[in-house]
This record gives sequence, C-alpha cells and structure tokens, in this order.
Amino acid sequence: MLSSEFEVSLEGPIDFTASLAIFRRSGDDMIDRYDGTWLVRTTRVDRRAVAYACRLAGDLERPRLSVTIGNVRDRDVVEQAVRMIFLPIPREFVELCRVDPLVGRLAQLHRGFRPVMQSDLLEALVRCISAQQVNLKWASTVHRRLAETFGRRHRVAGQTVYSLDAERLVAVAGAEIRALQFTNRKSEYLINVARAIADGELSIEMLTALPDDEVIARITAVRGLGRWTAEWILARTLGRPRVSAFDLGVRKAVGKGYFEGRMPSSQEVREATAHWGGGAAVAQGLILHAQHERTLGTPATAMAAQSSARTQIRV
Repeated sequence: MLSSEFEVSLEGPIDFTASLAIFRRSGDDMIDRYDGTWLVRTTRVDRRAVAYACRLAGDLERPRLSVTIGNVRDRDVVEQAVRMIFLPIPREFVELCRVDPLVGRLAQLHRGFRPVMQSDLLEALVRCISAQQVNLKWASTVHRRLAETFGRRHRVAGQTVYSLDAERLVAVAGAEIRALQFTNRKSEYLINVARAIADGELSIEMLTALPDDEVIARITAVRGLGRWTAEWILARTLGRPRVSAFDLGVRKAVGKGYFEGRMPSSQEVREATAHWGGGAAVAQGLILHAQHERTLGTPATAMAAQSSARTQIRV
C-alpha cells in the first residue's frame, strides 16, 4: 500500500480550535480524536473503514487541512469526507444573524465556529445510545471501551483510531457489552442498532433520501431509539436544519438565551427557535458551544452587546 499526503482547502471562516473543542470536552473515545494538532477519524469505502489523519493548516479566513491516508487509492473518498467534516453555513443563517440579536452576537463572538458532522451512521447512533441519561464524559468512557474491545484498530500518520463494524457488533453477546458497564437495556439497544444496519434496515443512503418525518419514523422503529436520537441524526449526521428540542443541553441553552434562565419545555424550545428556519443546525451548535464557553448570556445582554439586530453580520 502506498500512503498519501495531500491538502484540502475549505471555505472559511473556520475556527478549528473552537469547532473541534467538543471532542476534547467530552473525552477521547478513540473514534473521533482531536488533540489540538491532529484530527483522526475514519470514513467508509463501501463497507470498509478507512482511517485518515488531519493536521490543521491555514488560518481562520483560509482554512486548510493537511491529510494523511494509508492507501492512495482511497484519496477521493477521504477528500470528500474531509470536505464534509464541518457543517456549511447556509444563507438562512446569515439572515438569522441579522434579525436575532442573540444569534447575531454569538456569531460575531465565536466567528468561524462550525458544528462538526458525525457522518458514520453506526458510530453516530452508538454515540447517542452511550449518552442516554448520563454525562458526556461517562458516555465517552464507555464508548471508548466498546471501540477498544470490539472495534477495528487503524494506524495512520503515527496515530491510532478505531472504527465500529455492524456485523461484528451483532455477533457480540449482551453480557460482553454489559461487562464494559453499559446497562442491560443499552447493551440490547446497541445490538439492535448494529443488526438494523447490518440487515440494511438503516443506512445513510436510505435516510438521506427521506423527508424528516420519515427519517424519524425509520429510526424510532428500532427498539431503543427515540425522537431525541432521531433529531440528533437529522442535525449532525444528515445536516438538516433541525432542533433537538428534547435534549437537556439544548433546553438549558435555549432557556439561558431566550427564557432568562428558566428551563423551557420541549414545545417551548420549538416555539422559541421556530424562526431559526434553515439556519437551525448551525444556530443550535453555536448556542451549545456558547453555553460551554459561558458566553451565552440573555436576550438583554445580547441586545446591549449588539448595536443593531439588523447590522450586517460577517459569519
């Protein structure tokens, strides 16, 4: 095999450090890895996982990634995956910044922040199951145990990363997963998800072709997956402008930004963010990032910080 190194130029602005901070905050799960210099992930070539390692290059306005792969034949697929790491900024988000004082202020304060996509469906669903009713650090811990015990190990550019394989997980006994400190139900749910993907009941290609309501129906038909999971898949895997209104973190962030700190219901979240429209996925990622950075504030502070809600915002 012949390794290959190449550069991929991306559309700026992108603040790599801010955008990739989610991987450092939640802990190293050995699947999506970022240490401040290297971003290491895998992508699929047919049913085969291919590892790639990216070094950050360029600057905020002209971002580039220097990419290393193990086999030059995989370059086209990996380059496409690299171009899809960060969610694009839609025109609707630019307009949203003009009319929403909170979002506009945060877009200026965290200029270049972009939500990171989770394009592997199995790994995205496993991540959702791991995070059910626990904090993100514990979810990352058990996710890592699953990867190291049952995943496939890859080496690229001196870095190690793991991928998960649906067929391999289907063959694992529930007791073996429980031994990693997953609950009985989560162990069952993980095997259910792996079976649905291995049997072709769920796939990225299938879900991409469906409208939101049908995506939700297909995902929630798998025992253990609810609307919370389906909405995260819509936003973070399919890149749809969807708000995960059942998510506790989203409710807290929307409450801080729009309800003077009061925890809103999921219905109140939907009503408060309905005007996000086509910019919803970016806006959701932005306010969650601001919540972690303690810059979210309230509508009053947003109004004071932004001289005019209709000022041209550069994002």
